[in-house]
Amino acid sequence: MSSNVMSGNSFPNRTTLQFLGAAETVTGSKYLLSVGKRRILIDFGMFQGPKKLRDRNWERFPFDPASISDVLLTHAHMDHVGLLPRLVREGFRGPVLCTPGTAQLAEIVLRDGAKIQEQDAEDANKHGYSKHRPALPLYSTEDVEATLPLLVPIPYDEDIDLDDGIVARYTRAAHILGAASITVWTEHSSIAFSGDIGSREHPVLRPREAPPGAPFALIESTYGDRDHPDEDGRPHEGFADIIRRTIERGGSVLVPAFAVDRTEVILKTLSDFRRADRIPYVPVYIDSPMANAALRVYLSMPEEMRSDMHPEDFLEFPGLHPIRSVEESKELTESSRRTPSIIIAASGMATGGRVVHHLEAMLPDAKNSVVLTGYQAIGTRGRLLAEGIDKLKMRGKYIHVNAEIYSDQGFSVHGDRSDLIEWLGELEPQPRTVFCIHGEVGAAHALANLIEETYPRIDAVVPTHGEVIVLEDLAAAAMKPITTRTIERHVKTSARATGKPSPSVAPTAAAAAETVTGYQLLVGKTPQALSEQVEAALGDGFVPFGAPSVGVAEEAAVYLQAVVRRQTD
Repeated sequence: MSSNVMSGNSFPNRTTLQFLGAAETVTGSKYLLSVGKRRILIDFGMFQGPKKLRDRNWERFPFDPASISDVLLTHAHMDHVGLLPRLVREGFRGPVLCTPGTAQLAEIVLRDGAKIQEQDAEDANKHGYSKHRPALPLYSTEDVEATLPLLVPIPYDEDIDLDDGIVARYTRAAHILGAASITVWTEHSSIAFSGDIGSREHPVLRPREAPPGAPFALIESTYGDRDHPDEDGRPHEGFADIIRRTIERGGSVLVPAFAVDRTEVILKTLSDFRRADRIPYVPVYIDSPMANAALRVYLSMPEEMRSDMHPEDFLEFPGLHPIRSVEESKELTESSRRTPSIIIAASGMATGGRVVHHLEAMLPDAKNSVVLTGYQAIGTRGRLLAEGIDKLKMRGKYIHVNAEIYSDQGFSVHGDRSDLIEWLGELEPQPRTVFCIHGEVGAAHALANLIEETYPRIDAVVPTHGEVIVLEDLAAAAMKPITTRTIERHVKTSARATGKPSPSVAPTAAAAAETVTGYQLLVGKTPQALSEQVEAALGDGFVPFGAPSVGVAEEAAVYLQAVVRRQTD
């Protein structure tokens, strides 16, 4: 059974679940759990990859955001948290429950995401490579600042009372810092959400643990159709080899890397290479403000590291340089200043961030190399490079791909097929129905088939986008934890979150009579400087686009105000 829009809970005395994302695709994780009149979201992520998926980020929600009582987050990657600011702008005012690690990383990820969107919109309008007139950000820095006060940190391994007979428990998933699987009990049943599951042994973090089982479970299937390659002999030898060969021919190595967790793992690997004399000495640059900020969060939570892991062992080695400004970043790959080096830059799928201008500068030169270190979603630049494309379209123009491209599959922090089957076998009680989500169609169906072969009593299903299921198992409901912890769920919202929704996305039906004909993001180093820019913009026919906000650029505070020019139809 499927539904695009639910009007209220179609099953008022039941627990239901609707798949609003990551169904037959990897990104956009979001699931609507309805328990009587209560509505709870598990994750609220952004769709990434092909345009037909990205367009879903702009679609009208199939529910009233004000009707959502809580959001439960599994972890802080954009495809799990990236649409939260839009949800808040359109009326959500409840708590966003997550682990302390997720709360700290989500703050970094969301602020960076808004900044990139605003900058991309401004660049598209300036250079005219978007078909939208004007190009607009999906949400603004102001929307992010209204979202952050709603984050409520909760501990692992405690049963949290969410009222109305609903209980939730978070269990370590070892995907990134703060990642969790979540088990939810209601008066009618229980369900386990895997989130993104890490391998049994994470290179940096404490190992994953088994969450309480349930009659229903959602399991990710990113690598549901394959196992990661065995590391025979020396780990990541292909990565070390391409570094050696690239440096020998006078080139540089670009490593597109996810700013959260992947950068930490890559740095540890490079440190291991150095200590074992497997690569020559060259400077290593971390060119991502978000990655540098995430590193500081990892350093602040040593209790979440492996028992044999000392952060200073891989964060403090000669030749490691964090890059602060955009100007410094561009200097790294200017032809007149280029020297052999290793550059680690976000984003990991090359969809945005500083890695884009490095690719533009480095791809045409056959001396250089690009090393992909994780899953590359369909439609992303990273996927196209991995598939051997010879010309890559970037910012409205085509770039020849002459650099050597190498994919190291050993860096993935997603569990492979064997990890997923093992995780499922650890659930007690064992589920009777498992939904394979967060995977491409082939991978999800392959995992479903393997689950039914391995565990004959389990029905494995690949749900479709918008599908609704009824969760009913009174025996499981009776096993709900008796002793629970009550938390403060009535959060204080900021002044920005209590006003009218900001008009920072495509006009809604209520605003259809107005057409936005221009957009600018004004940036001032002082409030006075910003005020002068705003005054000049008002004189040119612009109006404020939401409230002013504070951001960070080059390690310093800056003052921001978006403005638009409107035309009444």
